[in-house]
Amino acid sequence: MTQISRFINIGERTNVAGSIKFKKLIVEENYEAALDVAREQVENGAQIIDINMDDAMLDAETAMVNFVNLVAAEPDIARVPIMIDSSKWNVIEAGLKCLQGKGIVNSISLKEGDEPFIRQANLLRRYGAAVVVMAFDEKGQADTVKRKIDICERSYRVLVDKVGFPPEDIIFDPNIFAIATGIEEHDNYAVDFIEACKLIKERLPYAKISGGVSNVSFSFRGNNPVREAMHSVFLYHAVRAGMDMGIVNAGQLVVYEEIPADLRERVEDVILNRRSDATDRLLEVADKYKGTGGPEKKVDQEWRKKPVNERLAHALVNGIAEFVEEDTEEARQQADKPLHVIEGPLMDGMNVVGDLFGAGKMFLPQVVKSARVMKKAVAYLIPYIEEEKQGKRETNGKILLATVKGDVHDIGKNIVGVVLQCNNFEVLDLGVMVPTQKIIETAKAENVDMIGLSGLITPSLEEMTYVAAEMEREGLNIPLLIGGATTSKVHTAVKIAPNYNKAVVYVIDASRAVGVASNLVSETRRDVFVKELHDEYVAMAERHAAQQLQKKRFALDAARANKAQLDWENYTPVAPVKPGLTVFENFDLAELVKRFDWKPFFETWELHGRFPAILDDEVVGETARNLFADAQAMLKRIVDEKWFTPRAVVGIWPANGVGDDIEITPAPDGNEPVVIHTLRQQMFRENNKRPNRALADYIAPRESGKIDYIGAFVVTAGPEVETIAKGLEAENDDYNAILVKALGDRFAEAFSETMHEKVRRELWGYARDEDLANEDLIGEKYQGIRPAPGYPACPDHTEKGTLWQLLNAEKLTGVSLTESYAMTPTASVSGFYFANPDAKYFGLGKIERDQVEDYAKRKGMDLAVAERWLAPNLNYDPRPLRG
Repeated sequence: MTQISRFINIGERTNVAGSIKFKKLIVEENYEAALDVAREQVENGAQIIDINMDDAMLDAETAMVNFVNLVAAEPDIARVPIMIDSSKWNVIEAGLKCLQGKGIVNSISLKEGDEPFIRQANLLRRYGAAVVVMAFDEKGQADTVKRKIDICERSYRVLVDKVGFPPEDIIFDPNIFAIATGIEEHDNYAVDFIEACKLIKERLPYAKISGGVSNVSFSFRGNNPVREAMHSVFLYHAVRAGMDMGIVNAGQLVVYEEIPADLRERVEDVILNRRSDATDRLLEVADKYKGTGGPEKKVDQEWRKKPVNERLAHALVNGIAEFVEEDTEEARQQADKPLHVIEGPLMDGMNVVGDLFGAGKMFLPQVVKSARVMKKAVAYLIPYIEEEKQGKRETNGKILLATVKGDVHDIGKNIVGVVLQCNNFEVLDLGVMVPTQKIIETAKAENVDMIGLSGLITPSLEEMTYVAAEMEREGLNIPLLIGGATTSKVHTAVKIAPNYNKAVVYVIDASRAVGVASNLVSETRRDVFVKELHDEYVAMAERHAAQQLQKKRFALDAARANKAQLDWENYTPVAPVKPGLTVFENFDLAELVKRFDWKPFFETWELHGRFPAILDDEVVGETARNLFADAQAMLKRIVDEKWFTPRAVVGIWPANGVGDDIEITPAPDGNEPVVIHTLRQQMFRENNKRPNRALADYIAPRESGKIDYIGAFVVTAGPEVETIAKGLEAENDDYNAILVKALGDRFAEAFSETMHEKVRRELWGYARDEDLANEDLIGEKYQGIRPAPGYPACPDHTEKGTLWQLLNAEKLTGVSLTESYAMTPTASVSGFYFANPDAKYFGLGKIERDQVEDYAKRKGMDLAVAERWLAPNLNYDPRPLRG
């Protein structure tokens, strides 16, 4: 958590006391379905999940151990911190022993005095957990401001002064109680909590504040619209007073400004205790909103009657491009100069968009639509501005963006550029495959304020490191921003930042880009921001180095001795029905739509949640529905008008495992075998409980005397995806340009899924009777795997070169490889097919120098080149990574 963190919401649906559904699943020991509850919370926006097993019908300790261990094996759940919640110390400690990383305990208090409080705090410090401290002492729960502060100050002094507990790991819960109960003594409870937040922040440095938000509205249970309005108004004031986190259903929060004015006023009267009749006045209107969520919004054209400047602002905020040119012309006629239209109503509207997005009240698809309106208006005005030779308008700063050399992916970069432009930054986008020297020369010539690098494939990480080193050598003095799917804060801190002696900042997504850029151009905030960032990255790099030294790993020979042992004696490989190559031209687009996985489509737009549930989500549902409607409209045109020409080539050949390699005989005429080189896990496996896997383990070894088979594929949605997107970009329509690229990616992935199914059931035929629904295919419930070069099991992208050779892929599909082995067109997918029923996906993890040397020798590759391609997986520091 940092000073610019938004409010952290804690999901409570994995609490048997808060969810009847979850309790039933735990009592029935249906842990798989219980994990789905946890996963759904994370997908719906919970940033911490609270796990509580306290129930008379449960063995809470056993249930806690079982569930937390299962959570640890689910990366999409375990990526958020866990709050171990129990009133029983033995349950808390049992949960802590199973917890990965740093967790939070909820809770301890002074209700039994100092001695047990100190004992528990010492144990928590030993376990490395943060702790929620209740405002509760020997006299009971604190209900007034004075009692809340007295107990919190006493707890703080004991923890910090006597126990040596890190103050930043203390989270106070000053008790949120129900208001509007009809009891006068309860009327000030919300105000007391808000005032306590302010005083805690003033008097108890570094401490955080949390609370159970739903308690405040308990008297209105059964009337969800009123309760949701109470939660939003309460948080609006409590967060500004210093509240950092809280147990709240993120999917049931209404935006403060969107609460109907009449309801919001009366709720605010109750929350802030502004009138003696506040409860009665809220009761008067409560039934009006019960079960409705407020008066229905009407779609009309009333806004068209407003003055032109207000119409432009409305069009920008709502992404309405229909009237933008005629309104821009009207505004130009009224302005002294055309430039004033940009600097006035257009920028006023975009400032509102930026504020709403930064506050989490607008979402990415809406922002991109706003940018489309802005670009159309500016494009209309440019000829008039040039005619008057007015020069450039003032901006917040100039940012150069580029996808690094060897990489062709740009959806994320384009979205970041749009969001920055919405916040009055001038963006200079150099596109994809940009050489380092061009980035540096352009940055100097254009006098940019910062450089942003993007990349998706793993070689891009090394290219970013090289760009940073060259920026240092060339003496640049501007910040460097790092982003892309394969990047991370740790990699930035460990590999990139040490090469450049100025600010290097990892930007996780588009929503953070504006805050980072604003801090970097601010004269008052820049130095503090850069210093804090530098200190954080140095500490992170030091921790990473220490952790790597502590991890035990097998030597390569020991790892090979612990390979996956498959029963080859009783296994009969299935010969393919159609060996060799099979080509598919202009595949049916409508058939591919049936295989779409929509979840990644919404994630492209930073909308997270399961499909189709996301369409009804309380927070992002309306945005998701609008985006989905736009996608469906474009999808219909793509299919009906045959915008894309999907092509594929599939190959299946005889193969055998030879050590860690796979020898493939592409033709029956005795041609020299083609070799696929695979890498083996080297992580230490205590008592050899799990094997150290390599993909070669899944192909029958030559010494078995059996002929096995391997497959490979390349599919593409076609070059038309990028051609159409570029045409839309030329028309200043970023929204539809990003939309067509995102749909192009869905077609490519669906094509990959369709080809794999066709291989299993027809071309290879090892699962002819398979009959799986699309959800099962997305869930990978089929036999066999299709790993791809560059992904966790085989991270070396150069193996794509062998795959292209086997498939004659460029000629048969039109898909080529860049020098960094990125596929172009980008809406393409490639990989291998393994049929063995025991084949599993896995991650290689970190590997040692002995394997890299062996691998380079087997491939006939220079060691330094091998280290470059495997840089993210090296468990040592090659010097130098580049000459």
